[in-house]
Formats: sequence, structure tokens, C-alpha cells
Amino acid sequence: MTDNRTLYIIPARGGSKGIPRKNIKELCGRPLIHYSIDVARRLADDSHIIVSTDDDEIRQVAEQTGLPVGYRRPAELGGDKVGSREVILDAMAYADSKGLVYDKVVLLQPTSPMRTVEDVEGCLALYTADADMVVSVAEAACNPYYDCFEADGDSGYLHVSKGEGKYTRRQDAPKAWQYNGAVYVINPRSIRAMPLGEFPRRIPYEMPRSRSLDLDTPLDWVITEKLMSESNDE
Repeated sequence: MTDNRTLYIIPARGGSKGIPRKNIKELCGRPLIHYSIDVARRLADDSHIIVSTDDDEIRQVAEQTGLPVGYRRPAELGGDKVGSREVILDAMAYADSKGLVYDKVVLLQPTSPMRTVEDVEGCLALYTADADMVVSVAEAACNPYYDCFEADGDSGYLHVSKGEGKYTRRQDAPKAWQYNGAVYVINPRSIRAMPLGEFPRRIPYEMPRSRSLDLDTPLDWVITEKLMSESNDE
């Protein structure tokens, strides 16, 4: 079933550094960006899917899926110092200029190819109009109450990031979460008012670490390709 009250944005700038040209690099025989486009197209009509790119080759590769890419991200929003908010707002402005009606925005970063349609549906099911955002998370690899430390500014000695450092077993410490980059369901009013990091009402959607890989380094790519290849062989 398609949902035409949701705007899907897939951000894909051309100047990636950690993995050059990663958005169109082939992962298990397909360009990386195709995985996110496939998920979006199972959930929405093409009219409500915006690939945000400043790169002609990425646009051409994206259109190989059959998805029209009529929007072009302004060059000034293509740098690695540009935040997600600016990219989202510009894509929303384009959608508004086309008369599209939507009450939430879903950001699907191409760097999370192991995200599933069910993950997006799970996030959407948690969303309410009085929330700022539903965001996919995984249990943090480092727990600030147990094994995450900071250096004291004067002595340089380490101290546990939160609490008094009295937990002797990780399972006794409060759980900590980290964004895994896979799914963001965003309230349009909230993103227009403030950056994502300032949202006071964020709802977590837990994903397993096995599907929470965010492709940022060549090692991430090798691990993800291995996991996906093994999954495809089953």
C-alpha cells in the first residue's frame, strides 16, 4: 500500500570522501542508492520520492530504477559541511513548489542498505503528530555508564562519561542508544523550526546491530557486502 501523505527524501551528494563515489558504487551487484530507492518505491508513489543530489551521474544511476529525478540539489548544498536540515528544507521547498501535500518527511540515507521496508513501516507506526521525530537506533557499542570515558581537562585522567562508575557489569547499566542512520521520520513543522539535534520529542525505533551498518569507511563496505552476500545465499 502506498502512502501519499509522506514525503521521502534520499540524500546523495557527489563528493563522498571516505568511500569515493559510494552512492553509485556497486554493492552485491547493484548501485548503493538503488537499495534505498527500492524501499521508498514500495511505500510511496514516485511523485512523493525526491532524490536530492548535485551530481548528474548519481541522477542518471538513480533513474535506472525507473524513478524520475526532476529535482537538483543546489551546488551550495553539496559540500561535506552542509547539514541535513538544509538539505531536507530545500527538498521540502521543491515539493511545496510542486503542490505536493504531506504531513511527515522520511529521510532514507543510501548508506543504510540493510534497512528493510518493515523497518520504515515500524518507524511510521510509532510516529504521532505531536512528536518531532521517530529515529532508528541500535544499542550503543559503548555505554557511557560503563565503558565510555572522557579525559579530565586538568589532569588528563579518564573518568566514566555518566554516573559514578560503580557498575561492574554492563547488563546492570542503563541502556544507551545510538542513531544507526537508517530511518528518520520527521515532523515538517519541527524541522522548519529547529535543527534535528535540538528536537525535544524523539521516539526511538530499535533495529538489530546486524542491520544497523552505516557505510562510512572501506571496512564498513567489506563487512556489509559480506553480510548481504551471506543473506542472499540463504
